[in-house]
Amino acid sequence: MIFGPQGNIIEPSWMCHQCQRNDKGRVVRCLKCKTKRFCIPCLENWYPDTNEEAIAEACPVCCGNCNCKACLRSDAYLKELNSSEVKISEAERVCHFLYLLHALVPFLKEFNQEQVMEKGLEAKIQGLSPEAIEIQKAACENKERAYCNYCKTSIVDFHRSCPECSYDLCLACCREIRDGHLQGAIGNEKSDYEWKAKEDGSIPCPPEKLEGCGSGILELRCMFSQKWVSDLVVKAEDLAKRHKLYQEPRGRKPQQWCSCFNSKGDIDLGSGKSRKAASRRNSSDNYLYWPDARDIKHGELRHFQQHWIKGEPVIVSNVLEHSTGLSWEPMVMWRAFRQMKHTKHSKHLDVVAIDCLDWTEVEINIHQFFSGYSEGRFGKDLWPHILKLKDWPPANSFEERLPRHGAEFINCLPFKEYSHPHRGFLNVAVKLPENSLKPDLGPKTYIAYGVAQELGRGDSVTKLHCDMSDAVNILTHAKAVTLKPEHLSNIQKLKKKHYSQDQREIFKFHTEREEKKMADSGLPSEEKIDGAQRNGKTRKGPQRKGKKGTAQVNFGSDSKKLRTEVGSGETEIEGDSNNVEECQCYLAGEGLDHEAGGAVWDIFRRQDVPKLQKYLKEHYREFRHFYCSPVQQVVHPIHDQSFYLTLEHKRKLKEEYGIEPWTFVQNLGDAVFIPAGCPHQVRNLKSCIKVAHDFVSPENVNECIRLTEEFRLLPENHRAKEDKLEVKKMALYAISVAVSGLEMPKK
Repeated sequence: MIFGPQGNIIEPSWMCHQCQRNDKGRVVRCLKCKTKRFCIPCLENWYPDTNEEAIAEACPVCCGNCNCKACLRSDAYLKELNSSEVKISEAERVCHFLYLLHALVPFLKEFNQEQVMEKGLEAKIQGLSPEAIEIQKAACENKERAYCNYCKTSIVDFHRSCPECSYDLCLACCREIRDGHLQGAIGNEKSDYEWKAKEDGSIPCPPEKLEGCGSGILELRCMFSQKWVSDLVVKAEDLAKRHKLYQEPRGRKPQQWCSCFNSKGDIDLGSGKSRKAASRRNSSDNYLYWPDARDIKHGELRHFQQHWIKGEPVIVSNVLEHSTGLSWEPMVMWRAFRQMKHTKHSKHLDVVAIDCLDWTEVEINIHQFFSGYSEGRFGKDLWPHILKLKDWPPANSFEERLPRHGAEFINCLPFKEYSHPHRGFLNVAVKLPENSLKPDLGPKTYIAYGVAQELGRGDSVTKLHCDMSDAVNILTHAKAVTLKPEHLSNIQKLKKKHYSQDQREIFKFHTEREEKKMADSGLPSEEKIDGAQRNGKTRKGPQRKGKKGTAQVNFGSDSKKLRTEVGSGETEIEGDSNNVEECQCYLAGEGLDHEAGGAVWDIFRRQDVPKLQKYLKEHYREFRHFYCSPVQQVVHPIHDQSFYLTLEHKRKLKEEYGIEPWTFVQNLGDAVFIPAGCPHQVRNLKSCIKVAHDFVSPENVNECIRLTEEFRLLPENHRAKEDKLEVKKMALYAISVAVSGLEMPKK
């Protein structure tokens, strides 16, 4: 007979809690709750990293990380996890409000000035004083997003609209039309039409060719009440003066405010909170702030801000130590997804993945995908077959489809004042009203195969890109795939052939003799893709037309090349010593510590972006993308997301332009904070599951706005064209919340 803590009799279960069976042999009983027991097969299958002694001391149910069907469906754990709030004192609350104002008031004044100028122009057109102008409020529902019909940028407040056909035009396009250089749709047939303003500054509605009616005059409209922004400026400036926000301390160097530096201004390696990530000459930012989550204490937020405000990435290690320990094993996630959907086992078994060799989509059974995740997949030539899961769970539904894992992710986020997706006090994105349409900022999962060796082709990579907002990315699971000696041998042989093919097709380096050797070795260079079936999977090429937000890339007539199929045998690399040395560098590894790492990151500084873009424009034909074919066209070298800089390209970039990224390895449990506007790329050293979500920090609002303008100038069908963030609207609401909070009388 077993008695509980209150003296009551507890009826023990004779079934394994996990599988609800009692015929699998030996079991481990929990000595804490005294009611649950787990059979050894279930422990080995579902809790492989937890020993029997730990299970006996406190079973998964007691620890809150049980992944059986019943517990995955239970709301009890969710209520406990979701009840944890970001606790701040009244003094901290006021401090955070003032910090928001300090960062955002300059934007507010500039935004208001643009609207004042447009209102003044409208007064001139109507022959009235600005005070006499009445601006009609646009009809737009809370759950709707208003866009400029020409450049597709979101409309925040003042804009012009046709009373006849409701054609909307943002103030940026209005200004460009009056200046005679409309830019919002570069690369489209729209640019061929000459759209002019009238002499008084009024703008006619464009013709039907540009989605207008061609008959009306665009009238000034507003989204908020007419004086809401101007009144907000007055209140914010009054509070800024009252609290002396813009009186900066002088006489100290910025790095001396940070404990990462000693009194001489040199990096203090003894602090244990900095790690070297670059080797730039005469640079003070080669080391990144890298604290341990277990050591983050009160006051560490200020330290984070000192690095974040300079546009530096921040990495926090061991963040999973603050979770309940719920498994991020891929099959546990799949099981949780299926249980929450209450679907039968036969449903939703096929998923869409991206083949990293030719960047086409393939459909694959989920169990086959996860089997390859753990054990690896290889082609008949023993070349690693790298896949990335696409949109799983589907966009904007992570917390709905995987609520337990979503709550775990949020619970272990460091610096929640910024990173919390719902209650981050300094997360500008959470200031939008509840009834407004909000952007999809995550969380999102990134599940991909990976191997430690840099293959050169078909690597498990996220190609170079730049996010419109800030982001935090946590490596929640990693599984090393061991390559056998025969795999490694073949990889080296095929990499040499790839190098030779690149010299022949891209660099025009090989002689006729080498061309013959390539042909004799069975290395075709321009096989046409058949688009049918490969290894039992349906293959789809990239979208070419019609799909909004997808770039149309103009390939040449012979561009539909299949991945390079390689035969047996080894191709010799001939030529002078410099070429041989270049080949050896091409075949080299990263030179980083891969043992504990899951992914290697390269993050570029914002100030290096112009040189990075120039390098990519000069060398773009040296890269391969769709169908493993050389890149034929560049619209924007970063926003196209067509390039991954290998070790060799990073060497050439530093040699030619003197720039290099911060390069570091993300370990299990590392949270990487990426500032908006910093181009970055990632290569998985192991099969990895990462979870990330976006946020908007007050320090980077101006950078987000700059990126919005950059995206605005992209062609209409470009993948990065649409402005879904609406950062200006976020910033206005954040200022309004801060003003209201500071004006509120103390309780």
